[in-house]
Amino acid sequence: MPTEIPATGLALRTEITGSGELRLSLVDQPTRAPGPDDVLVRIEAAPINPSDLFLLFGPADLATAVVGGVPERPTLTAKVPERLLASVRGRLDQSLGAGNEGAGVVIAAGENAAHLLGRTVAVLGGAMYAQYVTAPAREVLVLPEGATSAEGASCFVNPLTALSMVECMRLEGHTALVHTAAASNLGQMLNRICLKDGVELVNIVRKPEQVALLRGQGARHVVDSSADTFLADLTAALEETGATIAFDAIGGGKQAGQILACMETAAARKMTTYNRYGSDTFKQVYIYGGLDLGKTEFTRTFGFAWSISGFLLTPFLKRIGPDRGGQLRERVAAELTTTFASHYTADLTLAEALQPANIANYNARRTGEKYLITPHRG
Repeated sequence: MPTEIPATGLALRTEITGSGELRLSLVDQPTRAPGPDDVLVRIEAAPINPSDLFLLFGPADLATAVVGGVPERPTLTAKVPERLLASVRGRLDQSLGAGNEGAGVVIAAGENAAHLLGRTVAVLGGAMYAQYVTAPAREVLVLPEGATSAEGASCFVNPLTALSMVECMRLEGHTALVHTAAASNLGQMLNRICLKDGVELVNIVRKPEQVALLRGQGARHVVDSSADTFLADLTAALEETGATIAFDAIGGGKQAGQILACMETAAARKMTTYNRYGSDTFKQVYIYGGLDLGKTEFTRTFGFAWSISGFLLTPFLKRIGPDRGGQLRERVAAELTTTFASHYTADLTLAEALQPANIANYNARRTGEKYLITPHRG
């Protein structure tokens, strides 16, 4: 373990200029010495989550990408359509770090955090696509003895989001839930949580092989949106489970509305008297992802007791408070290599993360594929 703090470390930076150009680069970033309550972490692994991609690329047209620099220090530029610049006005001409979460070893610590020296920890807070990150000790999660950085790299965003979905379901009085793009890493995690906790879950996937994948992992209710019988299958699963809350990773298209319509059909089958306003069963769809960035379309065939809104992890954690949030974090640490295990398609160096072929792969957001950046490899 180094006894001196490195003067600098390599970091990935993203900038969108006022003239409409995306600029990605690797820079030597000064290492900030930890204060009394801080730790300095040598980042060994950081995942590329869907939530990281918009900060990395913004609304840039990656078909216009041009690579420059040298192999070990590549740059990438691309054009941002002028009509879309207003959507990122707040970040124009600012060089920003990227990467919501990561994990590594504490190599220096302030006097009040000395007990963490040498421990492998996970960190949340942004700018994790870097070799070194200084963070408040209270914001790191100490990994179980023997756990690797790769195992802990994704222990915040996906695990806490999946746990928060179940927490939100209970908090709002629902008894079962629906999840779309359910064969994703997060979806498989949510399935394991629900099986362990005895919660009914309706998994919506997009391919027959994803049905087989989840059923092989014990999922009881899996419906394929590509099947001709999708709406009937979904309605039957909703009627059986009583699910009245859904978390939608897709965002665009018709699926959010279809879920509400099928929830209404399932509820109406239990009605004993006619109501011209539809069932009085409240139906909620939360959109938390953007796999489809197109318009969200729905036809109002689901009565009046419904809501579609957004869902973000950080505001929800604030809603439940630090004590309950801490309990969720403790569960993640305890079940890191079982319930909350993540699997990666490939790992990339910082330089490899800027290669167009790799960008095309991880920016495709294919269900079940996840990529890891390893800042010190190579």
